[in-house]
Amino acid sequence: MKHQIIDFLKNALNEDIGRGDLARRLINKNAKAFIRAKSSGVVAGIEYIKHFSDLADVKFDFNFQDGDLYKEGDIILEIYGNAKDLLSIERTMLNILQHASGIASNAYEFVKLTEGKLKILDTRKTRPGLRIFEKYAAFCGGVTNHRLGLDDCLMLKDTHLALFNSIEEAVKIARENIPFTTKIEIEAETVQMAKDAMRAGADIVMCDNMSFDEIKEVVEFRNENFKGVFLEASGNVTLENIKNYVQTGIDAVSSGAIIHQATFKDFSMKMK
Repeated sequence: MKHQIIDFLKNALNEDIGRGDLARRLINKNAKAFIRAKSSGVVAGIEYIKHFSDLADVKFDFNFQDGDLYKEGDIILEIYGNAKDLLSIERTMLNILQHASGIASNAYEFVKLTEGKLKILDTRKTRPGLRIFEKYAAFCGGVTNHRLGLDDCLMLKDTHLALFNSIEEAVKIARENIPFTTKIEIEAETVQMAKDAMRAGADIVMCDNMSFDEIKEVVEFRNENFKGVFLEASGNVTLENIKNYVQTGIDAVSSGAIIHQATFKDFSMKMK
């Protein structure tokens, strides 16, 4: 929502400006500038950048929207307004664009390799305080967002299951204590655990660090016995092996690398 984005921008600006941009004492005129891409990729962060106009005396003309492909040399946006404000927001604006576009571009590569044959999901492996921002960037690259937090779907991992006598007991107790509409996902480290999770009534089963042959076995069991269960695979998923998951018949693959292995894209701002 707008107020969340503005709060995010205020915090980012406060971090950079501190007690005040010293250059503001030197300049008091209107100016024009543009941001140019110095590499190719997928744009993300525009939804955030446009709200700088609520905090500073600047206006934008956008040539690209979030999710658009761009190439080296493209002018992503143009900025008009008070030079003092324009220069004060420059680095924060570029950081947002570079960070978000890096994630979106990385996400796009994962999605492109699967050719729409399975869903690519992100994870909760995000930088503290940046979860919504980073997951938005992944979404711009074509990824389907996984859980936003611990209040969004109940995932029972090995650390949870160790506190119960069985998966069946864990699912039973969960059903009695969580909201009716909440789904339950079980992280399964073995084929047997995956089968037990389906028999216990899990809505989603994650095949965690299983081999491709093991994933295929889980998929076959699901198809024969529990067609309503959604199957996810996770664990060391990379651009180099993502195509192998397509061959298993799994419904989705989740990867923290989409976000934590993304690198900043290169943009620069120049005055006209």
